[in-house]
Amino acid sequence: MKKILALCLSAAMALSMVACGSKPAETTAAATEAAAPAATEAATEAAATEAAPAGEAAEISLWTYPIGKWGDQATVDALIADFNAAHPEITVKVEYLTYADGDDKVNTAIEGNAAPDIVMEGPERLVANWGAKGVMVDLTDLWTDEVKADTNASVEAACRNADGVYYEYPLCMTAHTMAINRDVFEETGAWQYVDEATHTWTTENFLKAVQTLYDAGYTNVGAVFCGGQGGDQGTRALINNMYSGTFTNADHTEYTANSAENIKALETLVAQDGINFDPAIQGGDEINLFVQGVLQMAFCWNIAQETNNAEILGFDVFPMAFPSDKDPQLCGGIWGFGVFDNGDAAKVEASKTFIKWICDENTKASVEASTYWSVRNSLADMYAGDEMKTEYGQFMQYMGDYYQVVNGWATARTEWWNMLQKVGSGEDIATCVETFVTNANAAAAN
Repeated sequence: MKKILALCLSAAMALSMVACGSKPAETTAAATEAAAPAATEAATEAAATEAAPAGEAAEISLWTYPIGKWGDQATVDALIADFNAAHPEITVKVEYLTYADGDDKVNTAIEGNAAPDIVMEGPERLVANWGAKGVMVDLTDLWTDEVKADTNASVEAACRNADGVYYEYPLCMTAHTMAINRDVFEETGAWQYVDEATHTWTTENFLKAVQTLYDAGYTNVGAVFCGGQGGDQGTRALINNMYSGTFTNADHTEYTANSAENIKALETLVAQDGINFDPAIQGGDEINLFVQGVLQMAFCWNIAQETNNAEILGFDVFPMAFPSDKDPQLCGGIWGFGVFDNGDAAKVEASKTFIKWICDENTKASVEASTYWSVRNSLADMYAGDEMKTEYGQFMQYMGDYYQVVNGWATARTEWWNMLQKVGSGEDIATCVETFVTNANAAAAN
């Protein structure tokens, strides 16, 4: 198996990034300064809104994964302060999770009857995992006809199960991309294979670009990371897009990654000089290695990565859609709130009040805190005039099917990186993929 040097990884790890697009909670002066725009916007909106009639006093807990600056204490504290100006009767206690052990903490809390009242994450956890286990509150009452009409259709569909029960109330979304080192691409002549205007490339041109960089002495062009689940949407998007394969069927009832198209993609990547399968790294590590300049492209990227690393990047980052023989289909991220059914009606109502204030009454500031885009169609142009947001915003047109809601998703993610490890070590690709699908579908059937 081709691997990136452990020395490079050790150096990159010092950057301490998070796999899924954000940095952990901080309380530094820099974090406070970064939170100022969101806080100012929130304060403006809050000032324009009269305090709601006091409801029943309640203390609720919010656990949030590091989704943009929703993993930053200063930012979240500012939002909660504005919420309390309108709802002084509700106290919100926040705990910040990481993707390294967040799921374990939540699952342990569920088993110990100590789940938080609110959790902020995506449909793969809120709907397909905890919702499917029957531990979440039905939020259908929040989904008014007005809300449905104003919400991105793919987002609305992802927030409910097959029976039409909503377990998520969404706030923000993004399209996960890949990224390249523009400086190196221009230096080596690989830039000719990039469609600069659309940020797209064909599979053929992607492979030509990788070979050009390799021939110029860049032996670690890209890494198919497979050390764990973090950032795995990047490797799925790479493989599915190259020859228009699929990961699941259309109704999200079974896994279909054993298609001839996906097998061809894996065979191509294994054979390609400069593309290294590495079981020592996962998504966050790959980001670190790209930012450090060890890798010349990253398959685990979105705008939060560029924003969080702006001060240390020593080259021009150019975000790209994944290579495709047709129109690219990007994996999306959808983030919002779910409520655990802890048997306390007052806390459930207080949780809904908080969620509606964040998503409906303080929408713009709350979305800005995520660094992503609103799920509301009426706020599609909320970043007009922002050059970076405009650049990344064009990827929204390539948002593909949100398939991460298939039953057995947690098992499928583990089986995926296990499969990539075996492929990278030289095992028969078709057999490895078939094993993945068999095991993933067995989990989906349970």
